[in-house]
Amino acid sequence: MATWSVIRKKLETDYLAQSLRGHIQYYATSYSKSPDHEGRAAIRYDGKEIIKGCYWNNWVKAYAFPRDEKWAQRMTVEHAYIDDVALRLGVFDQRCFYRAFERFDNQSIEKSLISDDLIVRIFAILDRRVGKRRLLQIQKTIKDEPETFQEFFAIRAKAEGLDLG
Repeated sequence: MATWSVIRKKLETDYLAQSLRGHIQYYATSYSKSPDHEGRAAIRYDGKEIIKGCYWNNWVKAYAFPRDEKWAQRMTVEHAYIDDVALRLGVFDQRCFYRAFERFDNQSIEKSLISDDLIVRIFAILDRRVGKRRLLQIQKTIKDEPETFQEFFAIRAKAEGLDLG
């Protein structure tokens, strides 16, 4: 697996839409004095963290999750996919970014846009390979999408000068 600096460079220069360059920043860190070097991750838009997560939130906020069939999966650091509940509560960490990037980097943009992992979908909606026509197609069904995805879609649509009205 690549280092975070390589991943960040790819996300912010190779993949990021031209209209968002300088506005979107990806952040991930590991704390060297933390057990197992746990850390945090975030996506910033114009300096404001839109989503942010930290390993320590996994256990502190565990009570807030609905107790459904995915509950146990969400509560493990190594869970397969991040959903909207996890993003809104910040129950993810830098490793989730690394796994999401690995999926995103190794599959087509079409697969990334429909991924079960919401972080992969966010990487995809901010990707330069998603053009205005595809954004207009996505806009038709955006109300059915998770709240966090809608927020990133709105950021991208605004940057592209699309009317969301």
